[in-house]
Amino acid sequence: MTSSFRLGYVPGATPGKWARIWGEREPDVPLELISVAAADAADRIRGGDVDAAILRLPVDRTGLHAIPLYTETTVVVVPKEHDFAAVDEVSIEDLTDSVILHPLDDTLDWEQPPGQSALERPASTADAVELVAAGIGLLVVPQSLARLHHRRDLTFRPVADVPESRVALSWLDEETSDLMEQFIGIVRGRTVNSTRGRQQAEPQPKQRKPKPPPKARKPKSGRRPQR
Repeated sequence: MTSSFRLGYVPGATPGKWARIWGEREPDVPLELISVAAADAADRIRGGDVDAAILRLPVDRTGLHAIPLYTETTVVVVPKEHDFAAVDEVSIEDLTDSVILHPLDDTLDWEQPPGQSALERPASTADAVELVAAGIGLLVVPQSLARLHHRRDLTFRPVADVPESRVALSWLDEETSDLMEQFIGIVRGRTVNSTRGRQQAEPQPKQRKPKPPPKARKPKSGRRPQR
């Protein structure tokens, strides 16, 4: 059996669909899913802890390939009884007078977070969610993290005109192996019969069909000679 393919993934990423397809196409090579912190994902690739990782941009891409996969909606997490819970979307101006929690593991590329700063930055997004539930402030995060840390007493709404989280597949520059090509094909939606990254077979010459025999000619119609 071939050694496993180790895929790191940051909180909020959901590699389950790709893992199922991998199992169908590479049944003899286990796909090992490894949870990694967003801030450590690139270093885990460089250190050889994982063969590739689904991570959040921007990161230091020195020595790494990165294929953008999708961009997430940014949302604000609020208590269910908050005024924002009654609207479909929140603007960045709406957040001006609110205390916005800015956890140390924040993945949004802010120039300046909106709203009023809390006295201290929470250590993690999970801690910030607990503070939202306690009424300390609000939290702006990628939608997948709001879902990951869902609580029954909280809800979230999209926020317009704020940074969005870009999710990418990354691996080492010099490590584009056949298994890596296989996983790239999976996340890009290539079919199992795709020839990308594999040697294509030489086309076979077309065989000509034999020509059908000529049809017998019918005799011309005419009068029989009289006897």
